[in-house]
Order: sequence, then C-alpha cells, then structure tokens
Amino acid sequence: MNTTLIQMSVLMLCGAGWRLFSLQGLSADQTRMALTSVVYYFFLPAMVLEVLWKADIGWQSLKYSALGCSTILLGIIFTWLLTKLFKFKNAQTGAVILAAAYPNVTYLGLPVLEQAFGPWARSVVIQIDLFAAAPLVFTVGIALARYYGANMEEKPKSLLGFFNAPPFWAALLAVVLNLNHIQAPIWLEGLLQKLSAAVAPLMIFSLGLALSWRAIHLRNLPYILPVVIIKLLLLPWAAMHIADLAHLRGQFKAAAVLDLAMPSMVLGVVLCDRYRLDSALYAAAVTITTGLSLLSLPFWFGVL
Repeated sequence: MNTTLIQMSVLMLCGAGWRLFSLQGLSADQTRMALTSVVYYFFLPAMVLEVLWKADIGWQSLKYSALGCSTILLGIIFTWLLTKLFKFKNAQTGAVILAAAYPNVTYLGLPVLEQAFGPWARSVVIQIDLFAAAPLVFTVGIALARYYGANMEEKPKSLLGFFNAPPFWAALLAVVLNLNHIQAPIWLEGLLQKLSAAVAPLMIFSLGLALSWRAIHLRNLPYILPVVIIKLLLLPWAAMHIADLAHLRGQFKAAAVLDLAMPSMVLGVVLCDRYRLDSALYAAAVTITTGLSLLSLPFWFGVL
C-alpha cells in the first residue's frame, strides 16, 4: 500500500506542478478539462465495458450498491447535523456536506485499489461508482447543491438527464452482454484492455491538476475539520460495520470499504461553481483530505 501511494503521490505532484508551470500556455484548469473529458467520454466507458462484461454481476452487486448508498447517505445525515449544530451558512453547508459525504471512488479509488488488490478490484470500484456513488451524486447531491446554493437557471435540468452519459450506456451494454453470456472477440478484448490501462494514470494526473493549495485559508479550517473527521475516520468505520450487515467478507469487504474511505470527490467543485456554493472551501477540502488520505488509507488498509 505504501509503495502504491508513493507512486500515486508522485504522479499527483506532476499534475500539481503543471499548475505552477503552465506549459505551452495551457493552464491547469484547461488541461484538466481536456484530460477528464477524454477519460469520461472515451477511456472510462471502454474500461466499464471491459470490466462489467466479465464481472460477477448478481447479489454481490446489490451488496456493493447497498454499502455505497448507506455509507454516503449516513455521511450526508451526520454532516447536516453538524452544520445545524454549528450554524453554518448555506454556501458553506452545501460545500461541507458534499465534501464529507461523497468519496473519490473512481479517480483515486480505481488506481489505488487496482495496485493494492489486483485487477479484479476494478470491478468493485466501477460497481460502487455506477450503482451507488454516481446515482446519488446526480440526484441527492444536485438536490442539496440546489437547495443550499443560488442556481440562476430558469428551468432546472432533469436529474435523469445526467444518466444519459457514455459510462452509463457502456454499463448497460456490458450488463446485457454479461447476463446473456456473450463472449468478447479476442481483438476487441485486447483493445479494451489497452484503453483501460490509460484510465488510472490520466485520472491521477488530473487529480493533481485539481489540487489548489491557494484555496487553503485559515478561515476555512473550522469548516474543513468536520469534513476530515467524517470523511477519513467516521465513514470508513461505519462502512466496515455496514459491510458486515451486507454479508461482504474477506477481500471483497476490504476493497469496498477502502474505496469508500477515499478523500472528497473532485466533481463536487463543478457543483459548487454551478450552484454558487463556497467553491474555495470545497477545493481546500479536496486538497487537504487528499493529502491526509496518504496517512488514513494505509491505516484502514491495515485494519481491513
């Protein structure tokens, strides 16, 4: 695990270094937008198709979904109670809830789990993402951002419209092919494997591009402390017990819980920008939880 995190850290630092030295006139945000778009619309669907086509889809998938949804919803409730207790303003409340409840299951979870457990762990990550995290982001997450934010759109976009995206279509196709026991041609299987291999390094580099140390201010620290405690300590502990209730055992439990122990998701920055939440606070939460996860992830890996 330590070797894996060192490798991930070096690649993230390369991305963070781009923010300091904008090569060829491309800013970090421009580069990140280009990379994440290519991953989201091309490389990630190829990985989803490759992994879910061969995955063991059934009761185990429902367990991953139940574990992921329960842990994230529990994080939302815990964080909401804390924001009420300390009387946070709406812009900070929305940002803190998103940062504390939603883990970076794919962009960081995928490369970490693949290196720590092996290629089979990619199936765990993708199923937790597509069957739990992503649906909750595009429904409950957006609803929370709208409620606490100041959306200026005249007509809100349908929540279901967010599921009209390449990864979800690839997942649907993969599940149909999987359940009908259709074998992939050798040439197609090899192509999908090559495309899938590009996902992890591009995601880690993009995560480095998203880190912003300038967003860290003393005024944000009182808001970030609850995020760190809930995201990196409380929710992984809760996920272990929920996994037991869902009858997840052994390496499957370890991989699933570790995926939910990841730091705050990067996508929340987009929601904060769009709905006028405290984007600087959220960016600081992503940066700090990602940095501290280099300590928390080995701890939970050892526990699991």
